[in-house]
Amino acid sequence: MSVVSMNYLLEAGVHFGHQTRRWDPKMAKYIYTARNGIYIIDLQKTLKKIEEAYKVLHKIASQDGTVLFVGTKKQAQQAIKEEAERAGMFYVNHRWLGGTLTNFKTIRSRVRRMEEIEKMEKDGLFERLPKKEVLTLKREYERLNKYLAGIRDMKKLPDALFIVDPRKEINAIREARKLNIPIIGIVDTNCDPDTVDYVIPGNDDAIRAVKLIAAVMANAIVEAKGETPINFVDEEVSEDIDFEKLEKTIEESKEKFEEKPKKKTVAKKEKKQEKEPKEAKPKKEEKESTVDLENMTVKELKELAKERKITGYSTMKKSELIEALK
Repeated sequence: MSVVSMNYLLEAGVHFGHQTRRWDPKMAKYIYTARNGIYIIDLQKTLKKIEEAYKVLHKIASQDGTVLFVGTKKQAQQAIKEEAERAGMFYVNHRWLGGTLTNFKTIRSRVRRMEEIEKMEKDGLFERLPKKEVLTLKREYERLNKYLAGIRDMKKLPDALFIVDPRKEINAIREARKLNIPIIGIVDTNCDPDTVDYVIPGNDDAIRAVKLIAAVMANAIVEAKGETPINFVDEEVSEDIDFEKLEKTIEESKEKFEEKPKKKTVAKKEKKQEKEPKEAKPKKEEKESTVDLENMTVKELKELAKERKITGYSTMKKSELIEALK
């Protein structure tokens, strides 16, 4: 059963791993080769693992089970939210709050607090409260909504977790492990595959790659519910790797890795060079040299001495101050 074509995986850059100096040896069996200092993931194995994870989620959803999508890194936040909502499931796309699973009762109490504040505003109570108190309540609501919006309707613990990057989501993994909740994860070449139950070897840093895999996982749930999934299968494309296309994308990745750092350093140097010509100090010195020290009061002389950072000016007499200021 094909759920996504090789062509889609290639186009999204799922095969790009991390640089060769940053890797976990346990991921060796999922690596196809290394080119230009970058590991290339074996997409044949990725495809098999995606299909395996697809079946797991399809089975859970067909039994009215729930899945929690977790991706708090910037590259994953939007995709995780969109695909979880499309599948009618729950998500965490900002900071993972400690105890989200292991202290579920407390999390539910915070959700109730959020709903309580919503009701207060709806009932017009905010209009009768002092402005300062209303601002405090609004800030509290914004913070709660940011972290709990994706799980506010999750009345019980999920039956599975789908995560992006086990290194980033290690706290979520630890909690799921304690509760024996199965974990499906996108695992890059720098991650430990043993931390998840169902490994999907792939690029966890590219937005398009994360979006594609998350969408395929959401498709499993959508299909189990009897709805129409997004089509990621191209019947005309062979499931074998197109080596010419692979070589081309590898070369493009080399350019990206080499060009980005250079652009940043050049930009910084140019900015520094632009700022150098400004010299306003000589004008100050000209003004200071024209000051008639003899006609100034002791207080004024001390203020001037303070500006020029003359030590011991506070105990000096007028004549000493004039001498020090010359």
